[in-house]
Amino acid sequence: MKITVVGAGHVGATAALRASDRELANEVILVDILEGIPQGKGLDMWEAAPVQRTDSRVIGANGYDATAGSSIVVITAGLARKPGMSRADLLAKNASIIAGITEKVAEKSPNAVIIMVTNPLDVMAYVAHKKSGFPANRVIGMAGVLDSARFRSFIALELNVSVRDVSAMVLGGHGDSMVPLPRFCTVSGIPITELIEQETIDRLVERTRKGGIEIVNYLKTGSAYYAPATSAIEMAEAIIRDQKRILPCAAYLQGEYGIDGLFVGVPVKLGKDGVEEIIELKLTDEELKALHASAEIVKRNCEKCDI
Repeated sequence: MKITVVGAGHVGATAALRASDRELANEVILVDILEGIPQGKGLDMWEAAPVQRTDSRVIGANGYDATAGSSIVVITAGLARKPGMSRADLLAKNASIIAGITEKVAEKSPNAVIIMVTNPLDVMAYVAHKKSGFPANRVIGMAGVLDSARFRSFIALELNVSVRDVSAMVLGGHGDSMVPLPRFCTVSGIPITELIEQETIDRLVERTRKGGIEIVNYLKTGSAYYAPATSAIEMAEAIIRDQKRILPCAAYLQGEYGIDGLFVGVPVKLGKDGVEEIIELKLTDEELKALHASAEIVKRNCEKCDI
């Protein structure tokens, strides 16, 4: 079993470490164009293995030969946001980067499942799908897992409860138009609408939408990486171990929710074949309208890509 992580920056390196710590593969290949960076980080992680008690080897590389035959390819490479930038501002430059990476990935690992992390995530998943020629179930965007995790963490802080007992659901594009669904959020099965006043829920929803830029504004020179990397590996584990997890992910819709030909965040079942089922929730008219508005933004950004 082999996992490849493309991009040895903060997100990629953290993802490689998480995959190694969970022993998801015999080899985790960390790829980056900068000579020495993936090799050094990979060696550092391997030297931590005796302490962590894991035999999952992290190997750094500057090319794609070592990635051949990967079961999962997590793509994190690309430019990160800076203060004042939206995810859409990264569109043109990252689309070109992802197109080149995807072609190499498809050549070396034609049976892999691609998990896209690079922003704007929904559009980059679309680029990877078109460039790889992979079936839709084997290209997935890491969006809803991260956005839901942020929502869960904010709910837990507000109620002073364990995050383990909090469940949340966020649909739509990975950006300011995302659609958190409070009525699907619970604490140990109790709807948050019975525990938190509506004004507070609205505040938490807005903080979730702005979760990424909140961290960007703190860091100044980069964006979040621990939560995005961990979310991607949560998805990778569900696929590798055929767990049949129901997780919100950016999946290619073909008529579901009245949306066609776009990657949009919806709940899916993840197993050994990637997206094994798209779950269609019964949304209210207001929720469906918000989801369609979010999808329209994704559509406009996809149309800007020369794919």
